[in-house]
Amino acid sequence: MTAAVGQSIVDIAGDLAYADWVRSRYTGWTRATWRALADAALTAVRPYASPGHARIDLPGPASRSGPVSDGLEGFARTFLLAAFRLSADGADDPDNVAEWYADGLAAGTDAASPYRWPDLAELNQARVECASIALALHETRPWIWDRLDDPVRQRIVDWMSGMNGVFVWDNNWLWFRAVTEAFLRSVGAPIHADDIDLAIARTDEWYVGDGWYSDGPEPHLTPGREHLRNFDNYNGWAMHFYPLWYCRMAGEHAEPGLRDRCRARLRRFLADAQYLVGANGAPLLQGRSLTYRYAMLAPFWAGAIFDATPLVPGLTRRLASGVVKHFVRNGCFDEHGLQTLGWYRPFPRIRQNYSGPGSPYWSSKGFAGLVLPADHPVWTDAEEAMPVERADVAATLGAPGWVVSGTRGDGVVRLACHGGDHADPRRPGLDDPVYARLAFSTHAAPQLSDAARAEPLDSHTALLDADGRPSLRRPSHRVLVAGRVGVSRYRAHWALGDDRYLLGPWVTTASVLRGAVEVRLARVDASPPTGSVEPAVSAASVEPVAPGPWRLRFGGWALASSDRPAESRGGTPDAPVVWVRRDDRLASTVAGLRGLTGAGLAYASDADPLGATSAVPWVATDGPVAFGEAYAAVVVLSGRIAGTEATGGVTLSVSTGGDGTEVTVRWADGETDPVRLDPP
Repeated sequence: MTAAVGQSIVDIAGDLAYADWVRSRYTGWTRATWRALADAALTAVRPYASPGHARIDLPGPASRSGPVSDGLEGFARTFLLAAFRLSADGADDPDNVAEWYADGLAAGTDAASPYRWPDLAELNQARVECASIALALHETRPWIWDRLDDPVRQRIVDWMSGMNGVFVWDNNWLWFRAVTEAFLRSVGAPIHADDIDLAIARTDEWYVGDGWYSDGPEPHLTPGREHLRNFDNYNGWAMHFYPLWYCRMAGEHAEPGLRDRCRARLRRFLADAQYLVGANGAPLLQGRSLTYRYAMLAPFWAGAIFDATPLVPGLTRRLASGVVKHFVRNGCFDEHGLQTLGWYRPFPRIRQNYSGPGSPYWSSKGFAGLVLPADHPVWTDAEEAMPVERADVAATLGAPGWVVSGTRGDGVVRLACHGGDHADPRRPGLDDPVYARLAFSTHAAPQLSDAARAEPLDSHTALLDADGRPSLRRPSHRVLVAGRVGVSRYRAHWALGDDRYLLGPWVTTASVLRGAVEVRLARVDASPPTGSVEPAVSAASVEPVAPGPWRLRFGGWALASSDRPAESRGGTPDAPVVWVRRDDRLASTVAGLRGLTGAGLAYASDADPLGATSAVPWVATDGPVAFGEAYAAVVVLSGRIAGTEATGGVTLSVSTGGDGTEVTVRWADGETDPVRLDPP
């Protein structure tokens, strides 16, 4: 069944003609729904194609690589979607998708065409898109490659051969080269085998355990665990996805043991990754390239395709259908059926400088499951509930340094981040909100305005200087991640411009996360004497240590809304509580527990990808922070509890000795969590 002519993507998502509420009791979606969505998305981009279809020039701001690159990106990434759609169903192609993209391949490699693709030596970004074209050609071999004229095939080989030995970045980009060369080898073209060997070797070096890769090292650092700090969605949609798809493309040429090694690692990753999706289908908002949206489904589908998942087939489909349905219902496709730069609505602040109008179609990886035939259990088994739909979830992800908690009552997943922050650990730097915040969630987003980047508040514990400017956190240093406790430390610093920073004291922050409640602790310790510089910090990049005094502020979750949510206050002068709540009952609360007697709320417009306005509650010291003292607050994001009830009877006991401070968090049911806050 294909989508009716003119039927919108939103209509397809809710069309009962595709639905099966018996087999898919959570989403109603079937393989027919997925196919119809793919067909509609592919049809929607056609009006933006150049003559001959070599480029798809979608509307929107250009990337740093320019419009020619962006047009190639539009072609390559939608071709990947077409490939997944055709792989198992190429004989059923009423919209002539195969022929349409075959025309584009011919035009893009025609040196005489004004729309020819840039040589791979000309443009870095073209190397990314080449890998998508190679993968798509492999998946559509009977329907496209085998039917192309010999001169066109030779032109494609000639163009792709520019990947042999070409420069690529020392991260997931190594696999763009390897995947391309796997296809070249399959058609008898020469390759540089060393490129593939390097991709495999470096990927093994970046594996930190428990299913997690760092997306390359921080540059110029001595090899070791400390230089592996880059944890985000690239772990799934690149570092797990490409090596296994390389094995699929390489066949008998795949290196011995690679497939089994990658399958075991992916299986371990998915055991944890299933906890990072909310009951409403919202994935975690953390890391770069968030405009790729449901591309985060790529490792889940890869798990099913390569028999590398601990999830039963019905859970894989329920999770995947839930995620895509969530995005479709919340407007990720505009009135023309196009994906825009944003999360739900268009939101340009979410883009990186490499993001162009075609970039969101990296989400095509989220349709990889269509390579599985209609009789595969992932399509035929009944949907199974996600973990957070069955019970509260608690998980400790040691590799990235995340303490995770999901609550069944509201379907919210949140985590405390005390691990990698994608930063050079040797020197101070600017904060990137998608990495530097203390907490991330499926239901709240880091604030992305210029003001929020320069002066962070949400999910941040900061020292405020005399002008009220908050300190920056990156780089942070992991101290402990165990059970439901995470502890990290950073050297407070303030940007002076021109990559120079004013240094301040050390801030040690701890999170104890149980259910919806985070008990956040902090201790501030004096820095070295004025005029000195950290040994690991370049003297050219810093000024002498700031003189102080400073106040300490705990920022809560940002709550997004279409309208400005109302502020509520409660508590006592010594333990203030401030919160905001939306009409759907989701609320953000911060309550002072120890030493934090000031409170307030900050509003912003156009800072949050989840809504037009946002509000962040906070608590702070009224006067200067005391070195060596323990400060504490309760920080809550919940659809069930808010305000004064959020503290839930939590109490603290504090013991200070010569070697530091121990804080014992006592919960209302009598359970306790001891936390060390030691000096640097």
